[in-house]
Amino acid sequence: MFEYSDRLKVLPPYLFAELDRKKQEKIEQGVDVIDLGVGDPDMPTPKPILEAAKKALENPENHQYPSYVGKLAFREAVANWYKKRFGVDLDPQSEVITLIGSKEGIAHFPLAFVNPGDIVLCPDPAYPVYKIGAIFAGGTPYTVPLKEENNFLPDLDSIPKDVVEKAKIIWINYPNNPTSAPPTLEFYEKLVDWAKKNNVIIASDNAYSEIYTGTEKPPSILQVPGAKDVAIEFHSLSKTYNMTGWRIGMAVGNKELVAGLGKVKTNVDSGQFGAVQDAGIAALNLPEEEVEKIRNVYRERKKIMTEALEKIGLEIYKSDYTFYLWIKVPKGYTSAEFVGRLIDEAGIVCTPGNGFGEYGEGYFRISLTVPTERLLEAAERIKNLKL
Repeated sequence: MFEYSDRLKVLPPYLFAELDRKKQEKIEQGVDVIDLGVGDPDMPTPKPILEAAKKALENPENHQYPSYVGKLAFREAVANWYKKRFGVDLDPQSEVITLIGSKEGIAHFPLAFVNPGDIVLCPDPAYPVYKIGAIFAGGTPYTVPLKEENNFLPDLDSIPKDVVEKAKIIWINYPNNPTSAPPTLEFYEKLVDWAKKNNVIIASDNAYSEIYTGTEKPPSILQVPGAKDVAIEFHSLSKTYNMTGWRIGMAVGNKELVAGLGKVKTNVDSGQFGAVQDAGIAALNLPEEEVEKIRNVYRERKKIMTEALEKIGLEIYKSDYTFYLWIKVPKGYTSAEFVGRLIDEAGIVCTPGNGFGEYGEGYFRISLTVPTERLLEAAERIKNLKL
């Protein structure tokens, strides 16, 4: 009786919703499922954040509509954190906006700057929301391949001139999901120069900047001189502080880009709950040792799981970033075929690389967001498949 809009008709099934469906199907069959699909930290939110939230719940000021752009106190905490972490100066009044999780901001941002016929340059493989946001805004996503031979960085020089002329936004995401590839300031410098020359907005998704297992801290693109002229960066407290369910994030950078996103949000949401923002302030002020405890867990898991899977003969892209492993599927399988075998025969949920785009074909992603013993159990089940 009712027909979906054209914009919904052209969307592929949302990757993680489909994974959740398959997972539930197996659970209902009585299978002991190990879910290595979605990047959802299994560790609890640190206690100081919980205590701040409890206190904030009792504050009557938080019981009314929040500010559309977020509490100034939260935006000041973001600015202070960026200064301390990246050495980047931000005006909390005009260069920071509060998000209901970074996914919300990423999806809404193209609505502020993209018209029908405009091109949005989207990496591939990548988080699906970059393309989805472009489609919802009436724009045309253009695939920019990320290939292992180029360390999963986009080749800007390969983008056709006529495409660049119509491009409004280029999305980047480093440390990268799903590949775990690292960022470099050298690439960011080249990208900023390219964006200025071609009048293209840089939208940087930096949600994984604090999830690293080596000693080198990932940079922000805003560290590049002049980046603030063309760039907005999306960040999230979800992965850093085990706060995925809290839905709190931020966008920072060029004040016109931040204001444009703010205009969209003013018309489609009423801001983030004040108590959650107060919890976010506590998170941003946590001692670094607390975050390091979380990183140490991922260090151990990445080391153990990498060794276990390599003993089986699987080929893993080596990286000190994110809590993901990006792995080549065994010969003779497509990504979907191999991941299908994992769920059907071993009760393991992983993410097929082609779910992140056509250039993800040939890979699958494992999330290290389950306890170590479950990771080892998963490795043993894969070993028993006798690939």
